[in-house]
Amino acid sequence: MKTRNVLLVATLAAILGAVAGLLVSGPGPLWRSKLGQQALQGALDANAPAPPPGLVVAKTGEPIPPLRLPDLGGRTVAVPEAWAGRPLLINVWASWCGPCIEEMPELQRFARTQGAGGLQVVGIALDEADAVRDFLTRVPVDYPILIDAPGPADAGVRLGNLKGVLPYSVLIGADGRLLARRIGPFVAGELDEFTAAAR
Repeated sequence: MKTRNVLLVATLAAILGAVAGLLVSGPGPLWRSKLGQQALQGALDANAPAPPPGLVVAKTGEPIPPLRLPDLGGRTVAVPEAWAGRPLLINVWASWCGPCIEEMPELQRFARTQGAGGLQVVGIALDEADAVRDFLTRVPVDYPILIDAPGPADAGVRLGNLKGVLPYSVLIGADGRLLARRIGPFVAGELDEFTAAAR
């Protein structure tokens, strides 16, 4: 009986500590962990609306459905074919999304370290092209930016983000298979660990 009470008190203390930590520092550190991401993605997937009939949604370990999206110059780009044989980090964002904006310098830093044959960073803005162009004059990036209209069949949904939470990133292997998903912004140092599976 005494052991049971001690375990009960210890369990309650752990729960209260976790809740207090979330209240004080927010869920960021917890959600940035691999276990936290799995829990978050599972919860979001469980409560997500069904995709439109016939829409192919990417699943981990399987090839992503081909995407054909315009770049800022209006040229249609086929993803992942445009970067065939290279792993990709696709980041889905919008110019009005605060956390998206916060992570862009880290995405830019990472992209610059990759060189011509390394992992290719690609941004997909769920936004209007003019808003994106205006935004990029203030926060410039060197990696390719594609455009898609937000909605129930947008690129984010087709890449496995049925709830439409932004920012959303996926790691695609050189063979076109979805290796990992990430909900929320990256902070300094996290991209190297997240992309390690593709190298």
